[in-house]
Amino acid sequence: MLQSPWRLGVETDYVASTSQAPSPSSTGLSEAEPGAAASGVQAPGPIEGRPAHPAKWSGTNVSSVNLWRRSHPHPEIQVRVASSPGSGCDVAHDTPRIGNIMSVLPHVSAARMLRKLASVLSLALLASPLAAQRVEVSFPSGVMAKPVTGRVILIVARDSTPEPRFRAGSYGGTQPFYGLDVSALAPGAVAVIDSTTSAYPMNLAQLPPGDYFVQAVLNVYTQFHRADGHVIWAHMDQWEGQQWNRSPGNLVSDVRRVRVDAGKPLNVKLTLDHVIPPVAVPPDTKWVKRVKIQSKLLSEFWGQPMYIGATILLPAGYDENPGMRYPTVYQQGHFSLAPAFGFTTDSTADYETQRDAIRARTDGREPGYDFYKSWKSEDFPRMLAVTWQHPTPYYDDSYAVNSANNGPYADALLTELVPYIESHFRAIPQPYARTLTGGSTGGWESIALQVLHPDFFNGTWTLYPDPVDFRSLQMVNAYEDTSAFVPNGNDWVVTPRYMSRTTSGQPQTTQRDLSRIEAVLGSKERSGQQFNAWDAAWSPVGADGYPRPLWDKTTGTMDREVADHWRDNFDLRHYMEVNWSTLGPKLAGKLNVYVGDMDNYYLNLAVYQLEDFLKGTTNPRSDALFEYGRPMKGHGWQPMSNAELIRIMARHIAASAPTAMDDATP
Repeated sequence: MLQSPWRLGVETDYVASTSQAPSPSSTGLSEAEPGAAASGVQAPGPIEGRPAHPAKWSGTNVSSVNLWRRSHPHPEIQVRVASSPGSGCDVAHDTPRIGNIMSVLPHVSAARMLRKLASVLSLALLASPLAAQRVEVSFPSGVMAKPVTGRVILIVARDSTPEPRFRAGSYGGTQPFYGLDVSALAPGAVAVIDSTTSAYPMNLAQLPPGDYFVQAVLNVYTQFHRADGHVIWAHMDQWEGQQWNRSPGNLVSDVRRVRVDAGKPLNVKLTLDHVIPPVAVPPDTKWVKRVKIQSKLLSEFWGQPMYIGATILLPAGYDENPGMRYPTVYQQGHFSLAPAFGFTTDSTADYETQRDAIRARTDGREPGYDFYKSWKSEDFPRMLAVTWQHPTPYYDDSYAVNSANNGPYADALLTELVPYIESHFRAIPQPYARTLTGGSTGGWESIALQVLHPDFFNGTWTLYPDPVDFRSLQMVNAYEDTSAFVPNGNDWVVTPRYMSRTTSGQPQTTQRDLSRIEAVLGSKERSGQQFNAWDAAWSPVGADGYPRPLWDKTTGTMDREVADHWRDNFDLRHYMEVNWSTLGPKLAGKLNVYVGDMDNYYLNLAVYQLEDFLKGTTNPRSDALFEYGRPMKGHGWQPMSNAELIRIMARHIAASAPTAMDDATP
């Protein structure tokens, strides 16, 4: 039902120098009086940092919603239906009604357009009354006896299978969900989610009528007293890889069916009756071993016991040859307890279908069972294949760098974990015997480890890496763009910037949408998602102790100081260019990069720029190898099977090994 008093505020943002803002009288609306901001609307100024001449009006009594529309082909118009404080409605996208009006009024004056928009908004909102919606979330003392600080996440889905919590928060597709920080929430106390709560893609009041299934999760935070003097709250990983919907110790409710009816209030009470159980670590086998050690360096930084680990795939004949030592390939990637390269001894019933699907998507990569058959064959190189586990309080891995926000993860991995592996699993403890590979996040890590630690590793075979040149941070130029959400100079037609696409070129998720998803999952860069992960790994620490974001996740405005920090510390192309005179001799012939020409996350763009630099190097020449999947090859493409990749590495190790060796060679 409508609440009062409500007022319609119409804001204009003129970006063309030939345009003039209409006077309040020309719009048919009354000019806002001083002090009326509580019920009117203050124009927010330039959108995404572009010049503007805002004006302000208020008048018509209607319901609360935030509707934004950019006109064509003349001035850019923003329309906001504002409410009194506490109403909380916030629609971030155009409605069909507004889109239709704009499409039939392309040539009318700005003043007439504003009047018609105000009329349509009033009628549309009066026809769709917004009732007060409220979901109360609590937990009993029998589940958790102490107060909890964390993030309550409510998920709304149209069906119950799989559980709603497994269907929210991903940029690959998500159900509506809502996020609310709680501080020292006591047993029995209530966290209220309503139309003011951070939401994606719509708030509770905007849910269409119908039947839904709802579920709540409380992502539990730990207080960290860090060595840099900051005290923060964040989720302590429980060896699940920063997955809020299945992290051990998090609280979760049962799934409940609810009915949303137009004009009727919704009041739902959910009880967090369950605690997610610990992760079941797979048992060791003849082929696969797992280790987990406490890192002294990271524990000192975080003020809490912090752990890193590894999964080690042993070569054939390992137990039968106790005196033999082996070279190692370190495969980088997201948190996983599975062995490298998808290795499995299990041939499933749908093996043939699985094999065809994998090869159709990647061209070269084989199923894990095919890799197992190669790995155990008599003529296959004898090596260790190792994956790392290094989750942080912000993401499922650290990007394998020393970071102001994450701490000294590179030092921990290279001075604590690698020596442990080499001493316990008979790896050759010399640089020539260590190689790298990985894809996506792991692709960036593989080339970063080689570039930043050229004396420690003997080459990388990098697959579809995260941005290796921040001039192409997907579609964003970190150094020149003023907004992450729209390109510079879009004065007349505002084109959204995307972060994903299909291999045929169809844009999918926008930068704005993923930023909103992350903001709902967690405040202060604690979403555990991609953009926040980059901020945690590459940004300076903010004044509040949390990562300082490269762009504002609400407005898209870029922070130039943060961009400079990224460039000076983690832009790999820039780092190589500045330091090539000393790096070049150590990297020549050791950089191999593979990516599809239609990578789904635009990661090929930065690779092109890296190639431009490395192909032009002299004294020495880089001899870097770049290979592109064409045509229409997406994220995950690689030109060879994993078995062939191992053989390539083995030949490289043998060619660069010392002439006299007592240890095993490939």
